[in-house]
Amino acid sequence: MENEMTLVQWVGSLILSCIPCVGLILLIVWAVSSSNSTKKTWAQAMLIVQVIGIVLCIVLYAICGAALFAAFSAAGYSLIG
Repeated sequence: MENEMTLVQWVGSLILSCIPCVGLILLIVWAVSSSNSTKKTWAQAMLIVQVIGIVLCIVLYAICGAALFAAFSAAGYSLIG
């Protein structure tokens, strides 16, 4: 039987996973090599959610950038030179 995670361990895992670059690395490590299956599944789910969030941010930035470019171009501003 696996050791269940305590409340302190869960809070620590959540706090560590919120640190920008460190959290992503830790989630990858936990998703691949964690001995606790609950933590491993949680890390895999968090990675999926983060990848979806990153993709949505990239798409939204591209849409907003294109809209700004179109607005400045229509107003007669030259963004290139």
